[in-house]
Amino acid sequence: MAVAWEFHLPFAPADLLRDGGPGRYVVQEVLTVRELPPALTAFRTAFRARGALAVLQHFDPLYSLLHHFRAVQAAVKEDALELMMQVVSKHSNELPAILGDSELSHADRSAHLNALKMNCYLLTGLMDAFEMETCNNSLLEVDPGGKNKKNRTKTSQSSWEEEREPLLRLLTQLLQLDLRQLWGGLVVEEEFVSLMTGSCYRILENPSIGLQKHRATREAVTHLLAAALVHYDHMFSATLKITQMLQHFEHVAPVFAQAVSLWATEYGLKSLVGELLREIGQKCPQDLARDASGVKGYATFITELSERIPALVLSNMSVLLRHLDGESYMMRNAILAAMAEVLTQVLNGDKLEEVARGTRDQFLNMLQAHICDINGFVRSRVLQLFTRIVQRKALPLTQFQSVVSLAVGRLKDKSVVVVKNAIQLLAAFLSNNPFSCKLSCADLAEPLKKEMQKLQEMRNHGRSTAVAPAITPEEEWEAMLPEVRAATQQLFQPLQEGEEEVLEVEETAESTSEQITGLLRKLNYKSAARLTQKALCRFQGKEPFSGPTEDNEEATILGVLKRLYTGSCPGENSEDPPRGNSSLNTEEVVPEEQSQTELVKQEMLVQYLQDAYDFSVKITEALSLISRMMYENSVSVVQEAIEFFVTVSKFGVPQALLGVRRMLPLIWSKEPGVKEAVLNAYRRLYLNPTGDSERARAQSLVHSLSLIMVDASLGTIQCLEEIISEFVQKDEVKPAVIQLLWERFTEKSQCSSLERRAAVMLLGMMARGKPEIIGSNLDVLVTVGLSEKACEDYRLAQEVCNAISKLASNPKPAQEKNKAPFRLPQNHMLFGCLSETVSKGFAQPSGHWIPFMEAAVMLIYQLAEGAEEICAQILQECSRQALEKLQEADGQKADPAVSPSRASDGDSSLPTFLLMHLVSLVGQVALQQVAYLEVSVSAELRRRRILREEEKTKKRSDSSTKKQRPRSTGNETTMEEELGLVGASADDTEAELIRSICETELLDENHLFSAFVPLVLKICNNPGVYSDPALSAAAALALGKVCMISSEFCDSHLRLLFTMMEKSALPAVRSNLIIAAGDLAIRFPNLVEPWTSHLYARLRDPCPSVRQTAGLVMTHLILKDMVKVKGQVSEMATLLIDPEEAIMGVAQNFFSELSSKDNAIYNLLPDIISRLSDPNCGVEEESFHIIMRHLFSYITKDKQTESLVEKLCQRFRTARTERQYRDLAHCLTLLPLSERGLHKLQDNFDCFADKLQDPAVYSCFQTVMARFRRAGGKPETKALAEELEQKLAAAHNRGLDSAETCQEGSGTPMPEPAKRKTTEGSCRHPLNTVNRDEDFVTPKPRNLRNPKRAQKRPSRKKAIITFSSDEENSSEDELSAELREEETPTKTTPITRSSARRLR
Repeated sequence: MAVAWEFHLPFAPADLLRDGGPGRYVVQEVLTVRELPPALTAFRTAFRARGALAVLQHFDPLYSLLHHFRAVQAAVKEDALELMMQVVSKHSNELPAILGDSELSHADRSAHLNALKMNCYLLTGLMDAFEMETCNNSLLEVDPGGKNKKNRTKTSQSSWEEEREPLLRLLTQLLQLDLRQLWGGLVVEEEFVSLMTGSCYRILENPSIGLQKHRATREAVTHLLAAALVHYDHMFSATLKITQMLQHFEHVAPVFAQAVSLWATEYGLKSLVGELLREIGQKCPQDLARDASGVKGYATFITELSERIPALVLSNMSVLLRHLDGESYMMRNAILAAMAEVLTQVLNGDKLEEVARGTRDQFLNMLQAHICDINGFVRSRVLQLFTRIVQRKALPLTQFQSVVSLAVGRLKDKSVVVVKNAIQLLAAFLSNNPFSCKLSCADLAEPLKKEMQKLQEMRNHGRSTAVAPAITPEEEWEAMLPEVRAATQQLFQPLQEGEEEVLEVEETAESTSEQITGLLRKLNYKSAARLTQKALCRFQGKEPFSGPTEDNEEATILGVLKRLYTGSCPGENSEDPPRGNSSLNTEEVVPEEQSQTELVKQEMLVQYLQDAYDFSVKITEALSLISRMMYENSVSVVQEAIEFFVTVSKFGVPQALLGVRRMLPLIWSKEPGVKEAVLNAYRRLYLNPTGDSERARAQSLVHSLSLIMVDASLGTIQCLEEIISEFVQKDEVKPAVIQLLWERFTEKSQCSSLERRAAVMLLGMMARGKPEIIGSNLDVLVTVGLSEKACEDYRLAQEVCNAISKLASNPKPAQEKNKAPFRLPQNHMLFGCLSETVSKGFAQPSGHWIPFMEAAVMLIYQLAEGAEEICAQILQECSRQALEKLQEADGQKADPAVSPSRASDGDSSLPTFLLMHLVSLVGQVALQQVAYLEVSVSAELRRRRILREEEKTKKRSDSSTKKQRPRSTGNETTMEEELGLVGASADDTEAELIRSICETELLDENHLFSAFVPLVLKICNNPGVYSDPALSAAAALALGKVCMISSEFCDSHLRLLFTMMEKSALPAVRSNLIIAAGDLAIRFPNLVEPWTSHLYARLRDPCPSVRQTAGLVMTHLILKDMVKVKGQVSEMATLLIDPEEAIMGVAQNFFSELSSKDNAIYNLLPDIISRLSDPNCGVEEESFHIIMRHLFSYITKDKQTESLVEKLCQRFRTARTERQYRDLAHCLTLLPLSERGLHKLQDNFDCFADKLQDPAVYSCFQTVMARFRRAGGKPETKALAEELEQKLAAAHNRGLDSAETCQEGSGTPMPEPAKRKTTEGSCRHPLNTVNRDEDFVTPKPRNLRNPKRAQKRPSRKKAIITFSSDEENSSEDELSAELREEETPTKTTPITRSSARRLR
């Protein structure tokens, strides 16, 4: 079978159409699409007859099909593919016999070679065409094409994907044959190998190849390429191709990582790993920094490869290290991740060799260095890697402290992701720490101190009891011998000039021996040898100079010296034989070795305790940092912080409880993720206790919750109540827990008074979720908690009242809104017990009676029918007791000794506590009476009115149905219209009724309150007579509560109230009156508005508690728009630099909430800057910078920034002092300058040009321009910036030149920038000099007292700032609290929110 031509694999398909030279195959004719089916049929027939060699005559039809592939019908293409698979398969099966035929002729070999190349060319061509078509179709699927087209595409695509794997297996089978025989035993031509592997690479270019459904295809590609690598020297080409594909196709990185690891492990191609990593390592770091997509592929490949074959990556790691210093952060991340994998999988364990240990430490040092990398993503990634290393216990103990310290340092990182991962790393350290399950510093410090003392004692004991030196004399002699021999040899040399023999032999041999030994110990070997030489001559035959004589004199001298030094020759006076000494030494060696072993063990124990203590200290430091992060803006950081404290709580760190408490307020978070994180944290901490039985678990849970409430604030308890009520509503609290709480309360289960009180509080919290918990056991609560023993523990009685009050505050469903509120009859045993307990305790001095009394009065008004009658009886009973005490005092007035604990009034006196109890009771009853009228009575009137209207409407509809009138009359229409207005007018009528009762009746002389008001006023007006601090505070609070009743009474006593607020020396009085004034500002805003400046003044009170109270009250008033927000809000800004952290927190929270209102801070900033930069304000320049830095952080909109730049520039014209210039310039540095902002600076240059001579002002403008340059921008903008910089420099230099000229002309120096004289406490005004008496003239009210006249005469509307967000987000109740002047006399605002109550 002779073939006259040879088939050469073309570089491009078109090459086969051109004549490439003699003996090369050329396609004779490209058939049309119509001619292809019969041509394929002819090829199939020839194949059946001649086998695979049929392609030699039928190559052109299949080449034509490839040429017209897009135009050919799918059925024809699939037939061609199937046919070529059969051809190649048959040829593959026939080739082993052909290759093994030694008698194969050259012509047959050439024919089979050409047929093989032709068949493989056609098959791979079809594969590439189908793959290209599939890729294009998958891209077109996104287009909204026709439905049938999409289905057809999907079908053809799926059929090809099914065919790919058998095809690849077929080619793999072919490559596994020894095809070199066809090439005459030479190397298979590279073009053929590239033809076979090219299809593999093209398949891998398909983005969908990484999907799970194509796993078999990926494996087939891997095995085909492995065959090429093993049998056909494809290593070099594969290396280049893989690196190119990694650079251009991101999706192939995981595929190649899996393939390379398979080739290295199963096919022994380990050198390929080195070649690939070397190729990547040789890439230029600068080029990689510019090619982001290429870097991503390399990085993913390195990372995944290190996860699969870390040992091979380790052996080639050195070629990658140069990229650690490159600009691409993704490459740094990949190499560091590879190191981490090597550390966890290879360089892990205690049995590492010295070299491996050194490599491990080197990698760990590199990882630690990059914790402080310049790029936040790298810092974050390294922290994640260390988390994995710690979790797999691959971090040596020696590195623990350094990594923990670095992680704690990253908690202050500016990147949120870094902070989050730092918290995760610290949590991993805690969970996997090798020290202890309890990491309390206090618990670890004591054993550490004890063991260190023991170690010191052992060391001291070892030094004092050491019998023999650590080195024996024989060993010392061996060490000395070379120098002694050299000194001895010098004896036989002539003396040097100036050297004389000064040593003489002693009288006896013994003294000479001691002399020689002393010289040896002083290292004077030459003299010792010379003296020995003389002694040998003089004391011949005497010990120790009578030993065996050596052949030469040198050896004899050395022998004597050795005997003398080591003591092997005993002296004449020695009594103990040598054997005795040696046996004694051997006996002492054993305990010495034991003591050394004990010492080493003790040192290891001390080191372990020291490491544990240091670790605990670092974790404690981290706790304080992480606890502050719970209120960050980033939800993920907050969630990690919460998770961290859950982890810490398991290790007994005392500070963990503070963090667990600190997360409680987050239950009110608007972020669902944060709220759920808090619920989950408490669920894990408390709802899953350990215990063998249900009872044991309940006891553990109750004990844990009780611990939280020890010394907890009211806010903490409210938050805990929200969490527990959530758990109860979801039935997550077991009945055994509730049962145990009742047992503790009723003392069936032994517990302390604190635990008993906590049990009541927990029952009250649970009752908020399920009121029946309290409702079904109300009698038990009353009989046990409010019995005769209640006087012994008022705090327990107070908590019982709070728990019962949950019955009243239970929110009712919408369908029951017209149902009568829950009330108990007036003769219920609850109110009898309350009245009796309050009355009994009135005459007894107790610090807890007042809080109990307040809770009891509130409960009576919440639940009792006729609450005012019960409270009137309590007031009368207590008054009677006070009068009896007063009469007793009158009977004892002859006694000249008056107790200082009694408040005197003329000749009579009462115990101070009694007066305090009385005014407190009066104030609480007054406040609750107002709340009762405003809320409960008003709601009950409205409810009854609605019911009446509904009943009338029902009767009317019934009567109209009976009469069946076809049309309604005009009178009925009018009635319906009037009924439509009934609701609004009735509301006004009811409100007017309540207001008239408060204004005219409650403080009328016929009312009970009128008897007590003069007493309250007398105590307040006479602080000298009634000087007790507690009494003054109680009276002040009572005055504020009584003022809530009537606007007329309030107006006439506001001057007294604000005078006490300013002048009182007692912080408690000032705090109480601030709270009272805040309530009055909501109830009677027009009356309090003229006194607003006095409220702001308390923000500078010298007492921290008063400042904090004032800050909280002003926050509430301003955010509810009850106080004008003007420049005085700068007083709130000064709290941002308050030395008290809690007050700073109040101010930060205020501005954070204010910033949520549109443009609020932006509108206020200019006034705040003007006030705070005024030297008379008392704010230091550095403090001003801190305040402004915080406030400007809320300016985020570009328009606000531009407008502020313009406003600040214009303020330079009105600034009077150099301090104000500097402050305004500093504020400009805090704004992120945009292009428009730069134009604003340019336009307003004249405003500040003359101020640039001040170096501080000029420096600020330089900072602004430098920041703008760093931000980059358009070329024209840069030109504008350069022009502005030149103008700034010119104005600055012109100012300096004029200053120098002025100095030269006048001879007087320029004045220095004004510095404010600082005195201690300058920012806090002394309390007694804040205001003079004449300052407290009652301001004229803005509104008329006569409401009718006020309605006739239109009043000017009060200017208030309104925010659109308020109108959108506020509830109806909040909107009703915004009172204007014309509204104030006719309608007042409810002061508390409570459930409706029935009117008696």
